Amino acid sequence: MAAFRSRPTGITGCTLRLRTSYRYPLYAAFAALVLTGAGWLVADWQKDVAGDEIWQQVAANMLMVHGGMAMLALLLLGALIPLHVQRSWRSGENLVSGSVMAAINAVLIVTAFGLYYLGSEAVRPLMSWIHLGTGVSLALILPLHIWLGRRARR
Repeated sequence: MAAFRSRPTGITGCTLRLRTSYRYPLYAAFAALVLTGAGWLVADWQKDVAGDEIWQQVAANMLMVHGGMAMLALLLLGALIPLHVQRSWRSGENLVSGSVMAAINAVLIVTAFGLYYLGSEAVRPLMSWIHLGTGVSLALILPLHIWLGRRARR
């Protein structure tokens, strides 16, 4: 069973909409990533300001859940390539916001890898800021990409 639905739209080819059974888990994974990333940021800031042990534990837990959700998101993104990205690219639909989405996700993957596996204290703060800024960008661009796709379908 395919995870997308194709509907003819006339001259432009087909618009692809992900099936609900795939779309909602994808949205939930990205929402969880944004929330746990923001939760970690607040807890990390609070542990430096308040100095309470509880904030250290909250930050560690947020980071653990964030990493787990990132693994799920990687699986969903991997499935998204043949189901949505390739077909949308061929049809020429939503190319600009789709390309931005792909680039943002690539930067997040590379910086997450760097944060997890590179121990360099010189590189880590830069990777962290890039990852944080890109994550915020994703939270803003994903709804726009969805809106543009739905608008094109009408």
